[in-house]
Amino acid sequence: MKQVIFIAAIALLATAAARSQALVDPSKVAPEYREAAEKRRAEQIRQRECALRADLAKVLPRDRTDFLNHCLDAIAAKQ
Repeated sequence: MKQVIFIAAIALLATAAARSQALVDPSKVAPEYREAAEKRRAEQIRQRECALRADLAKVLPRDRTDFLNHCLDAIAAKQ
C-alpha cells in the first residue's frame, strides 16, 4: 500500500501545472495573419479584464458565465 501511495505522489509531482492560454503576440505571427492575431489579442484582453472583475466581485461559479457575458456586452456597447 505504501508503494502505491509513493508512486501516486511521484506521479502528481511530475505532472506539469495547467496554464491558461497565453496572450497572442501579433509580432510573432506571419504577416498575413497579423490582423487576426491583433483582434484575438484584443478579445483576450477584454476577457481577462472581465474575469478579473468577476474575481474582485467574488462572483459564484454558477453565476460567472452570466456575469462574464454581461461584462463583455457592456464593453462592446461602450466601443
